[in-house]
Amino acid sequence: MKDYIEERAIELAYYILDKKATVRAAAKKFGISKSTVHKDITERLQRINTELADKVRIVLNENKAERHIRGGQATKMRYAMSKTKTK
Repeated sequence: MKDYIEERAIELAYYILDKKATVRAAAKKFGISKSTVHKDITERLQRINTELADKVRIVLNENKAERHIRGGQATKMRYAMSKTKTK
């Protein structure tokens, strides 16, 4: 594996841990695709540093468990915004 890919995977892991970021947020921050973030975190990081990969997996599992709540909140906010614009 190329050095810059390993470095990116580690940087992604620390970013996700520090910010409790989602895969989508990390992809946007680093200017890469969600697929690349996912592959870096789930496959490449596991080979580089298993302990770090396990910690990141916990954060990603929390995000996955909460995604339906975030989606509902986003819909509620959009509805409230559209309602105030029509008045």
